Amino acid sequence: MPRASTSLSEYWDTYKPYRGEGEQPTPEVDGFAWTQYDGHGPGAEFLGSPRTALELGCAEGREAVHLARTGVAVTALDFSTVQIARARRWWGGTPGLTFVHAEACDHLRSTEAAYDAIFSVWGALWFTDPEELVPLIARRLIPGGVLAFSQAEPIEGHHGPQPMYGNGFAGRKLTVVRWSYGPGWWADLLKRNGFTDIDAQVLPAPDPGDVGTLLVRARTPG
Repeated sequence: MPRASTSLSEYWDTYKPYRGEGEQPTPEVDGFAWTQYDGHGPGAEFLGSPRTALELGCAEGREAVHLARTGVAVTALDFSTVQIARARRWWGGTPGLTFVHAEACDHLRSTEAAYDAIFSVWGALWFTDPEELVPLIARRLIPGGVLAFSQAEPIEGHHGPQPMYGNGFAGRKLTVVRWSYGPGWWADLLKRNGFTDIDAQVLPAPDPGDVGTLLVRARTPG
């Protein structure tokens, strides 16, 4: 039986566990996916044509690898030591790609780097207070830089921070919070933080009865 997580970083250590035998093989990277459905929605072009990019919550790092292989200098960040170690083992030698173990807000406060694009694919922008995170992102984008992110669409009528038990109902208490808001709320927050050209929408699933994807993109002035 898996050991219960005792901290948020340890919780993310268990994300996408490998259940096979031996060492997990390196997965194929054949594109850039914003949604939970294969071949559905935009690809890397949603970011424009950045020369530099920062991913917040990279997990195994597939999107970061795809971008780096197209010539983008990518910094891929994750809060989990396990996720970063796995990504480095698979793709540590990829030209232009750097993996960083850090919490998103801490990194944005401490770094002097500025990026053409900052993005999150079902990552830190879903699991970090956006009132804290978005202003920090705005400071680390170049003029005209792009912020883009995706996550599950919010449950109708239930917007805001949503705590859940990270270890299930019978395990050790560990609270994990997702911040789930609709497109209008995100557009207002981004506007308040100086972003322009805001595109916030819910992309319907291929089957209209399935869960859609919140997809947001905005630019800094300039």
